[in-house]
Amino acid sequence: MAALALPIQAVHVPYLQVPACPRQGTIQYHKNLTGQDFPLTQVDLCYSDSTIEFTFTAFNETSFYANASLGTNDQIWRYEVMEAFIYQGTKDPQTYLEFEVSPANQTFQAFIYNPSKVRAAGAVFDRFYIENIYAVGLTATTTLNKNAKIWVSKASIPLGLFNVDNGTAKGTQWRMNFFRTVTDAGFYPNQFYGAWNPPNEINFHMTPFFGKVKFV
Repeated sequence: MAALALPIQAVHVPYLQVPACPRQGTIQYHKNLTGQDFPLTQVDLCYSDSTIEFTFTAFNETSFYANASLGTNDQIWRYEVMEAFIYQGTKDPQTYLEFEVSPANQTFQAFIYNPSKVRAAGAVFDRFYIENIYAVGLTATTTLNKNAKIWVSKASIPLGLFNVDNGTAKGTQWRMNFFRTVTDAGFYPNQFYGAWNPPNEINFHMTPFFGKVKFV
């Protein structure tokens, strides 16, 4: 018998407190979107006067699979990436930032408009890209350690993208979720998917599953 999806309102939503830098809040996940084992993935984050600082760490990496021909805001999610979905507020959002980074340090950053909150079939779904990332102040640096089977990306995302003025982040509340895709040359275009709070279907854009985050 096929498993029935849980009602969205019955799904547990995790909670994280995030301190000011240099201290960090940390989440880890090692399950895929169907509850099976997945390579360990970690996200450390903190906030500065003007930015959110992320450190994404992919453990148990075997392929470091990226397409070097792709550029900023191209379809890097078809290969291997780590992702953050970010909204400032407490609601299940309709609009939120999607940020992705690949082992080749390619990035994707766009505000997503998802009024159904679950990317429902036939519903409006659109992206508004951040093109001039250097002028905006959105940065990423990625290092690979192939012997240790680890890649690490450090990203800095301006608070101003979320209408948070400099120096006012303490006490703000957020909704976030974190994802990783895994594949290799032999398995591509298929992928494995992992998440901090896995949705009840293979669909990252289900905002009721975003965890709750508070900057303390």
